Amino acid sequence: MTPSPRALIAEDEPLLAAGLRADLALAWPELQVQASVGDGLQATQQALALRPDVCFFDIRMPGCTGLEAAQALAEDWPEDAPFPLLVFVTAYDDYALQAFEAQAVDYLVKPVDRTRLAACVSRLQARLLERAQAIAAAPQPSADALEQTLTQLRGLLSAAAPAAARLAVVQAQVGNLVHLVPVEEVVYFEAADKYVRVVTAAREHLIRTSLRELLPQLDPQHFWQVHRGTVVQARCIASARREESGKVTLQLRGRPETLTASRLYAHLFKGM
Repeated sequence: MTPSPRALIAEDEPLLAAGLRADLALAWPELQVQASVGDGLQATQQALALRPDVCFFDIRMPGCTGLEAAQALAEDWPEDAPFPLLVFVTAYDDYALQAFEAQAVDYLVKPVDRTRLAACVSRLQARLLERAQAIAAAPQPSADALEQTLTQLRGLLSAAAPAAARLAVVQAQVGNLVHLVPVEEVVYFEAADKYVRVVTAAREHLIRTSLRELLPQLDPQHFWQVHRGTVVQARCIASARREESGKVTLQLRGRPETLTASRLYAHLFKGM
């Protein structure tokens, strides 16, 4: 007997979360909603703990966005489990919806229309059936299916990054002193709670900003995001070693520590 499909809802507005849950009960009675959470951090934690078949992620949530929650899932998801199907619930404009469509990602627009939800459910049911048949034929999760999901997420994360003026100097304040650090001297940036570590060959600084705010100001040709919390200057990467887990270990020029590139960004490191 095929087990009932399981779902996680992440929506910070309780009425909308309850409405989506009620509409899903009508459109997909077999679906078991394992949990409903109100922020991106809980969404990631609960998804990793419960391993649902489908995740309904609101785009705008406290803590981190639905896209960032999906990014964290892609980086930390265990290799022995099929990655959940993702549905983004959004109030975004037409430009953002075009980005979802271009990546063939399921999405729902607030307020959720029941006819649109029924069409989404039909697609999800078909994809879950295809996945179950594929797993029955080959018990190990499909690497191709995971790579397709990673490709979709990369495209969405790229489309979601707003344009911004390029940063030339990082201003790091310590007391009454402000250190002016030329961006070309930075080896890598690393998220640290409410701060970002700015690491050069000689020293490091803390700046009171988020990596999400900083990233659009960096030239993506020179600064590569290799993990949801790490951005490295490409010329400062000496070598990259691919691990069996799919992650990549980076050796740096001018720094003794190593960094890890997650599966989501491992595609950056391929021989020419």
